[in-house]
Amino acid sequence: MSTRSSRVDEVRATLQREGGMTSSNLGVRGRFLYGETPPSGALSCKRMTPLTASEIDQVVDIIAAGRLLRRAVDLPEAIRTRDWSSVEKVILGLDERLGREGAGWKVGAASDEIRRAEGLPSPSPGRFYRDTIFANGVALGPEFFINFRNVECEFAFQLGRDFAVRDEPYSQSEVADGIESLFPALEIGDTVFLDWYGASGYYGSCLDNGGGAAFIEGTKISEWRSIDLIHAGMDLYLNEFYIKSGRGSAAMGHPVTSLTWMINWARSHDRSVAAGEVVSTGTCTGHCFAAPGDVVSADFGALGFVQVEFQ
Repeated sequence: MSTRSSRVDEVRATLQREGGMTSSNLGVRGRFLYGETPPSGALSCKRMTPLTASEIDQVVDIIAAGRLLRRAVDLPEAIRTRDWSSVEKVILGLDERLGREGAGWKVGAASDEIRRAEGLPSPSPGRFYRDTIFANGVALGPEFFINFRNVECEFAFQLGRDFAVRDEPYSQSEVADGIESLFPALEIGDTVFLDWYGASGYYGSCLDNGGGAAFIEGTKISEWRSIDLIHAGMDLYLNEFYIKSGRGSAAMGHPVTSLTWMINWARSHDRSVAAGEVVSTGTCTGHCFAAPGDVVSADFGALGFVQVEFQ
């Protein structure tokens, strides 16, 4: 990777002196806009048993209503559970209920940091939709969000072949051979639930499409194999304040490993992944919450610069 801004070292020293703060209202998770519960502070719901088919439909109905009407909703205690198989059924059911044109997949909680913060037993899948994928430098208005603008720096791939449903898992080498291009990206997270980390007690953001709301694509690179993606890094800024840095190793050790997991998760749930679709492999920088009026950017060195403005 190329040398990034020399400002990073200067601001890192400031961060150390000031306990991780770049200003009075910014921290390593950007703005303190994630709700009343701090990271890792969620209380687990009491239920651990699977949801019934009718309960799954009820959860899907509640989340879909929040999405379609663009309003916050609450999930009744009786249908909150930490049964992961129920969460996966809700994710797929919500995708079917919304009936939107899919354009790919996303991996949530690919990093140990996120799984610890939200108490997750597994990475979390989600769908990308055609109308939520944007070009680099886009300005996004409030109509795209309900409660949050959670920016995550990620490595993403566009596929050059179909990965059909089959019995045996795809190997990582098969998946790598099916990659058309690599690109740096920003994934923007949102959820219908008002307390981002508090909802972790029942896997709230996972239920709601893995928290996926918008996706910003950087420059696509076809000759990607020579890039050391484990050590490839990025620096994240909010309104030109340095927030933190990340590496590709945060995505399950290697972004292609994360991509392979996502394709095999889809396969095991009777979903194919098509040529031309994009898959983002999970945050390398954790969460960064922003507000209207903010500009969030990530410097991926030789892979380029990706930016989003929130209106």
